[in-house]
Amino acid sequence: MTAPRISQLTIIGVGLIGGSIGQAARQRRLAERVVGVGWRRDSLDRALALGALDDATLDPTAAVRQAEIVVFCTPVDQIVAQVVHLAPLCPPGTLLTDVGSTKGAIVRSLDGRLPTTVDFVGSHPLAGSEKRGPEHAVPHLFEGRLTVITPTEQTRPAAVARTRAFWQALGSRVQLLSPEEHDRALALTSHLPHLVASALASILPPEWAELTASGFRDTTRIASGDPSIWVGIFRQNRDALLDALNRLGLRLDDFREALRADDAVRLDTLLSEAKIVRDALGS
Repeated sequence: MTAPRISQLTIIGVGLIGGSIGQAARQRRLAERVVGVGWRRDSLDRALALGALDDATLDPTAAVRQAEIVVFCTPVDQIVAQVVHLAPLCPPGTLLTDVGSTKGAIVRSLDGRLPTTVDFVGSHPLAGSEKRGPEHAVPHLFEGRLTVITPTEQTRPAAVARTRAFWQALGSRVQLLSPEEHDRALALTSHLPHLVASALASILPPEWAELTASGFRDTTRIASGDPSIWVGIFRQNRDALLDALNRLGLRLDDFREALRADDAVRLDTLLSEAKIVRDALGS
């Protein structure tokens, strides 16, 4: 049996992502001890019962005092304050990272604010769903999936290497981007789709609900995500999301004008261009 490489892994926020990290780490024997931090005892008890944790606590300060790696799996608008509060309590050499869907506001806010004895490296695993809670966690969630790491000029190379190794040990592929490039990309590939799904779902008249089939339901599935989490994401990535929304608006204008002109050739071109892009993504 391979010896564990992490003495204690602490997970702040044990929902779908945090629970999956815990399950994967325990299944792969990456840590001698996995400790979860939450705000509701019943949720932590579920995570323990599902094998995501070795121990659980409502006290984050106690959970980081012996941590080798701390992963923040909390809403994006809470991460900075939590890291600033807990970093001084961590042992020298602790690596702190996160799973937030926005990176610029988080990473830039933390640059130069933490003790020099610890490192923070921004991360974002491109995995998950609209579901919440440890009962939806799965140990294979990160296998073959991409995790983006967002170092800055101030990030120590050794900390980047440790972060990369951590996510790869969970089965993930890893790519490095600047926080700003990450946010521009995710505005288009993640945040805008959620906005569009929410807008489409919200205009459905109740009397037509029974007429929705797989097209409408598949397109609007992600609108079931927790609104309170998405408010924080939208606000933190506001500029990039507005730019993506403008790009979508221009393409909607193309469709609108083609319809007004009853231009079958233009409609076919627009639909064909979209099909080529979507087919290239695979299933």
